[in-house]
Amino acid sequence: MAEEKYNLKNPAVKRILQEVKEMQSNPSDDFMSLPLEENIFEWQFAIRGPSDTEFEGGIYHGRIQLPAEYPFKPPAFMLLTPNGRFETQTKICLSISNHHPEHWQPSWSVRTALVALIAFMPTNPDGALGSLDYTKEERRKLAIKSREAAPKFGTPERQKLMDEIHQDMLSTAPPVPQLTSPQSSDDNLHSREGETEGNTENDGAVAAIEEHQNPEPGLRIVEDVHAVHVNANAGPLRVSFTAGLTLSRQVPAVGPSEQQQRLEVRDRKNVDDRLFTWAAVGLTLAIAFLLMKKFMKASGYTS
Repeated sequence: MAEEKYNLKNPAVKRILQEVKEMQSNPSDDFMSLPLEENIFEWQFAIRGPSDTEFEGGIYHGRIQLPAEYPFKPPAFMLLTPNGRFETQTKICLSISNHHPEHWQPSWSVRTALVALIAFMPTNPDGALGSLDYTKEERRKLAIKSREAAPKFGTPERQKLMDEIHQDMLSTAPPVPQLTSPQSSDDNLHSREGETEGNTENDGAVAAIEEHQNPEPGLRIVEDVHAVHVNANAGPLRVSFTAGLTLSRQVPAVGPSEQQQRLEVRDRKNVDDRLFTWAAVGLTLAIAFLLMKKFMKASGYTS
């Protein structure tokens, strides 16, 4: 990289060059990203589809555009590989992208943004700009196809970098899970209904999801994922869904027969209460009569 082309006193240039060195010295198994030789504000990346999801085994390419004010303003993301979750060649609307600068933090980096992007893959699109809602079967087919070659996009220099990244990712890629028959696929969909799937290189995103996968009886999971928060401080990266999943208590349904039984029990209880009250009143009157009779006899009023 020709660092002499850039003003090394520029805060954005200094930060980008620092991230390049960090990315090369500490590579990830889940993604790979490098800036273009001709422009360090333009990055190419490829991410692996998160495991245990319909994206598993896929290799998804994209580009990142860093603003001149980076890291004080967020980057723009674009996917180039068809994936069924995000539109291709369209800037993605996420809390880590330039569509929501109010969420961006200067402590975040290209690395943390890619980690968050992986975590977003299996979440509910919820109609966000640049999102798609393909079926799991369609996404699985696209994941398999994504391994064939890097997409064709941009200049020869960009394409060369994309091809190199693809070959590197493919050489260490795990095998793609086999497609199941339509019947077994439907069974899997029913058995996993209500689950929230997602996996990244960090345990933070996994823990944030798994803590809601087995709620206590009477609770149900409500999916409403809008943002991913990334902690980019010193130490391992942590990704968490702070507004993604909520729990609500379900009231068990009561059938007509059970309602009738409850009404009968309540009526019997009311009758028993009334009988007890009248018995208590009668006993009180009897005791009062006996006391009065004894008093009158002692006073000489009886014959």
